[in-house]
This record gives sequence, C-alpha cells and structure tokens, in this order.
Amino acid sequence: MGYLAAAFSIVVWGVTCVNTRSLLADFSSFEIMVVRFALAWMALWLMSDRTERWLTFTRLGKLRPRHILYIGMGLCGVVMYQFLENCAIFYTGAANVAILMSISPVVNALLARLAGREGRFNLWMWLGSVVAIAGAVVVSLANGAELEFHIKGDLMVLGTVFSWGVYSILIDMANSAGLEVLTVTRKSFFWSLVMMLPVAVWGTTSAGRAMLDGTFAIVIDRATNVARFSDPLNLFNLVFLGVCASALGFVFWGFACKRIGMVKSSIGLYLMPLVGVIAAAIFLGERLSVAGWIGGVIIVLGVAMSNYRPISLPPR
Repeated sequence: MGYLAAAFSIVVWGVTCVNTRSLLADFSSFEIMVVRFALAWMALWLMSDRTERWLTFTRLGKLRPRHILYIGMGLCGVVMYQFLENCAIFYTGAANVAILMSISPVVNALLARLAGREGRFNLWMWLGSVVAIAGAVVVSLANGAELEFHIKGDLMVLGTVFSWGVYSILIDMANSAGLEVLTVTRKSFFWSLVMMLPVAVWGTTSAGRAMLDGTFAIVIDRATNVARFSDPLNLFNLVFLGVCASALGFVFWGFACKRIGMVKSSIGLYLMPLVGVIAAAIFLGERLSVAGWIGGVIIVLGVAMSNYRPISLPPR
C-alpha cells in the first residue's frame, strides 16, 4: 500500500503543471497557491471527525510543542517550497528547474543522514539515482529547451529542494511520534495559510501586484473574481490542485513515508519529470520527442535500479 500511495502522489504532482499553466491565464501564482491550500485545508477539515473539527478552533490559542512541528511543516513544505518554486521560474529556465529538482531524493537522504534519521543509500540506490538524474536531464532537454546558468534562479531551485528535504525530515519525525497523518497534514496546511495571510494582504497593494511580474498580485475586484471563479475549467483545475494534489497528495505521501520510509518514497520523485511531459502531451498537445521517450526509459531504469535488492542464496 505504501508504494501505491507514493505512486498516487507522484502522478498527481506530475500532472499539476498542466493545471497550473491553465490557471495562470486568469490567476497569479500566489492566488493559485492560496486558493489551492485553502481548499486542501477545508477538504481535510471535513474529513476529520466532529471532535477534531471543534478542537481546531477551541485550541487555536494553546500552542503546544508539537505545534512547532506543524508550523515547520507548513513553512517548509508549503510556503517556502511553493514561494521559491514560483519565483525561480522568473529567473531561470524550465529545464534548469526540472533538472535541479531531480536531485531532491539525494538531498532528502543526505539531510536525513545529517539529522540522524534514516538516510542510508546502498550502492544500487546511488547508481540508480545517477541513472535517473541523467534520464531527467534528457527529458528536460528533449524538446529543445536550453540549459543556461542563472545563479539567482538556480539558487532558488536549490532552496526549493532544501525546503522539501527539511519537510521530509519533519514528516519522518511526525510518523516516529505516532501522529496521525491526516491530522498532521491538516494542521500544517492551517499554519501555512496563517503565514500566507500577510503576503496576501501585501499582494493587494501596488508594490505587491508589481512584484516579480505580478506573481504575488491578489485581485479583489468583484466582477473579475465572479468571472474567474465561475469558469468551469478554472473550478476544475482549482479543485484538482486543492483536493487531489494537495489534500490527498500530501496525506498519501505522508502515509507512504510512514509505510516504506522517507528515502524509498523519495526515489519515486525521479519519475515526476516524465509524468509532467506525458501530461503536457496528453492535455496540452505538446509533442513528446524520441529523446523524451528515451529519457523516460532511462528514468524508469534508474528507479528500478534504486529499488533493486540482491537475492541472498541460502547457504549450502
């Protein structure tokens, strides 16, 4: 079940590039992020039992030690991750983002090792990671994308990778403490929304609307919002991002990390560039070149190598 949960998260996260690109015609990146995780929090709140729903508000002012964990998860897994990823695309190419993001599993394992959590890569995991990263490079450059060095944007992508690595460690800590995955995810989303609120207010100002070509713009015009939120395609994309990719995706990912471990779950992230290009080919009509297919095969081979376990023969 752990592998199926990880597969679900990886597939829906890989498809989100299609939903986001469609929504960017009517919404800013920050608006998409706020609506997405607001819907995710509401979905998880409705999934909770009545007692949990009531305690969400009655205990709001009573911070406990474990709330530091929830706040850290909301900061690293949602606010910083999404913020840096959205900003990076303005300063570096899409190929740079995809390639640098492909090292996320290795960074997760190294950070977990430094933090004293599980983080040991055996030889096959290292070899498989190298092969999978090479495949991600081929897929990212398959359709003629250019790879150029842009220090500001590339550092933002590395910051995104680091943020996810810290989030993965916090997931492992929550699982080790026996905390319920759904509850942990819901509370981390709640605190991420609290942290987004000042930025959302700033996004309504002229300075906020102008930041990074409108990345943080918040539109409060009633007529505009009625038009945007009444569009069926926009509603579908927002619900998919909020319920499937965020609420269910993060819960299933936490469950996968609990069942099969953070490092093994992270290996599946190598498949995301492949899922992304296939989704773009299906839903956006983008052509997947021969090189893209070859890169996809290389990624799958790398993931298979990473999960390979030599068979131990019984002694004679």
